[in-house]
Amino acid sequence: MNPFKKTEKSVSIFITAGYPNKTSLPEQIQLLQDQGIDFLEIGIPFSDPMADGPVIQEISSTALKNGMNLKLLFEQLSEIKEQIKIPLVLMGYLNPILQFGLTAFLEKCKSIGVSGLIIPDLSFELVQQKYLDYFRSFDVPLIYLITPATSDLRIAQIAHASSRSFIYLVGQNKITGSSYSLSVNSARYSEIKSLCGEVPLFLGFGISDASQKREAFSHADGVIIGSAYLKALSEQREKEFLENLLS
Repeated sequence: MNPFKKTEKSVSIFITAGYPNKTSLPEQIQLLQDQGIDFLEIGIPFSDPMADGPVIQEISSTALKNGMNLKLLFEQLSEIKEQIKIPLVLMGYLNPILQFGLTAFLEKCKSIGVSGLIIPDLSFELVQQKYLDYFRSFDVPLIYLITPATSDLRIAQIAHASSRSFIYLVGQNKITGSSYSLSVNSARYSEIKSLCGEVPLFLGFGISDASQKREAFSHADGVIIGSAYLKALSEQREKEFLENLLS
């Protein structure tokens, strides 16, 4: 069963564990769940998030200063796991995961019921060569990032490996939070959607409002919104943002 596969379009929100406060994660999960978000992506704060723009970089830095780490993240999720009703995706970089211990990390993910993992600096090829057995043994699916420039062959290979998760289409070859026009790559988005077959395709990086969400829906199965929501959260207008986004 694929928890990300739905008949209707999906909206996901990215948040960073430990922001705005060390203990904000349970409250944020409850808020987003109550507002009708389809699944949640939780960022593991890291000192050098290479794929992220200035908003998420600053927020990640604040979360680290607040004292957030993997041990605390898993403790907070364990305490509320019975109240979580939507799929959770953890997004983090490889180095902190290896420092925590890959086996210990995957054990925690499985016990909490994490539905997928995004590790931007762990390539599809390296997974196949070195790490595939770890993820299979704990039954925690990986979610891979692609761009409009990714080759058809590689997209097809990733789709074949993603039957229980989704493919994350980075809508532009830029960092998170950068604005861009979806229409520029609309033909390529359609080609990618076809290559993904039955695997859900979600569009992210730069989606910031309801208008862009609706436009993205014509190309993909859903959207993932990060920087725009986190900026609203930093300005204490997250509820207003969600109401406008989901209208």
